[in-house]
Amino acid sequence: MSRGFSFLMTLMASWFPRYLSFVKGVVDSNDLPLNVSREILQESRIVRIMRKRLVRKTFDMIQDIADKDNKEDYKKFWESFGKFMKLGCIEDSGNQKRLAPLLRFYSSKNETDLISLDQYVENMPETQKAIYYIATDSLQSAKTAPFLEKLLQKDIEVLYLIEPIDEVAIQNLQTYKEKKFVDISKEDLELGDEDEDKEETKQEYTLLCDWIKQQLGDKVAKVQISKRLSSSPCVLVSGKFGWSANMERLMKAQTLGDTSSLEFMRGRRIFEINPDHPIVKDLSAACKNEPESTEAKRAVELLYETALISSGYTPESPAELGGKIYEMMTIALGGRWGRSGTEEAETNADVDSSEGVVTEVVEPSEVRTENENDPWRD
Repeated sequence: MSRGFSFLMTLMASWFPRYLSFVKGVVDSNDLPLNVSREILQESRIVRIMRKRLVRKTFDMIQDIADKDNKEDYKKFWESFGKFMKLGCIEDSGNQKRLAPLLRFYSSKNETDLISLDQYVENMPETQKAIYYIATDSLQSAKTAPFLEKLLQKDIEVLYLIEPIDEVAIQNLQTYKEKKFVDISKEDLELGDEDEDKEETKQEYTLLCDWIKQQLGDKVAKVQISKRLSSSPCVLVSGKFGWSANMERLMKAQTLGDTSSLEFMRGRRIFEINPDHPIVKDLSAACKNEPESTEAKRAVELLYETALISSGYTPESPAELGGKIYEMMTIALGGRWGRSGTEEAETNADVDSSEGVVTEVVEPSEVRTENENDPWRD
C-alpha cells in the first residue's frame, strides 16, 4: 500500500508545472490505470487530459479568489504566491492568457495599492496605444526616476516593476489585449506629441549634441534631444534591443552568470538632453562661444556620470565621480558664508601672488640664517 502511495505522489508532482507547486489536493478518477508501469502511465492519453484539466481548474479557482468583492483574500494570496504567477508567464507560454489577468503591480497612479492589467487598460485614454512600464530595484527608485517626467505631465499611467522577476515576465507577455508593453527607459519612446517646434529645437541643438558626443566618445552611442524629460537636464537610456539598466544590474549580480556576455548584451547607451534646462542652455552657449573651455568639458563629464546614477546604472569609478563633485562644490560654495580672518587673508595673499607679482629667485649659497641659536645650524 505504501509503495502505491509513493508512486502516486511522485506522479502527481509531474502533473503540475513548477510554478503551481504550491497547489495541494486529491484527484479521484475511475479511469486512472494503476496496473501499468510508470512509463506507460506518463504517456497515457487519460493522464494528459487530466493534467490539462487540473491546471485549468487551478486557474479558475485562483480567478474566483481575484473576482471576490473582498480584495483582502486575493491580496493575501498574491503576497504569498505572486512570484509563482510571474514565473508561470516565463515558463508556460500556453497559459499566458490565463496568467496575465492574475498579475498585480504598483503604478504611478496607485503607489499604495496593487492593480491588475485589466484595471490599467480600463484607465487608459483612447489615444494611448501601449502599456508603459519601468523596471527598478525599489518603489522609491521607480517614483523618482527621470524617465517618468513627461509621462506624468501628460497624465499617462506607468507600471512599476520592482521585483527581479517582473521585467522578464512582462517581456515574455509582450502584449495584453492587443496593447504592447513599452519600457520607458529605452530609446524610441513615442508619446504621440511630435510637432514642428520640436523639429526646430532638434536642429537648433544639433551642434551641442555633436559637441557632447565628441567629449564623451565611445561612452555613448549618440546624443539627442529627449522626449521624456521636463525637469531633469539629461538622462541615459538603453538601446532598443539591449538590456535595460535594471536587467544589467541583475545580470551582474548573478554569481554563476556568464560575464563574457555582459558587454555584448549591455547594448548601446543614448545620452538624451533636455533643451529647456538651464545647464543644457549654458553648455549650448559654451560649445558655440568657447568649445575648448576646460570647465565646459568637465561639466559634460560630470553631467554624464550623474546621469548614470539617476538612470539606474553604476558609475565605472565612484571615487573619481566623488572627486569631481567635491571640486564643483568647492567652486560653487567657496566664500559664500564667509571665512575666518586668517583664512581670508591667506586666500587674498594667494590671489595677489598670482596676479603679476615677480618672485625673486635666491641661490642656495646666498641664504643666511640670522638666528645664531638655530638648532639646525652646524
